[in-house]
Amino acid sequence: MPEMDGITALKEIKSYKSNSKIIMVSAMGQQSFVIEAITLGANDFIVKPFDKDRVTEAIQKVLNT
Repeated sequence: MPEMDGITALKEIKSYKSNSKIIMVSAMGQQSFVIEAITLGANDFIVKPFDKDRVTEAIQKVLNT
């Protein structure tokens, strides 16, 4: 993203509306990055490249929480 990275965006969204449902999508699938995102409030994390079934699963998970 040109303005900020995903972690910064996650923090901004959560500070604005803490109950936002967020699914992170990134090519950066390092375990520490995923753990940081989940710890900061992401509801799920999808690593690129991904398939449509994984996206559907993440959306269903978030809608059911």
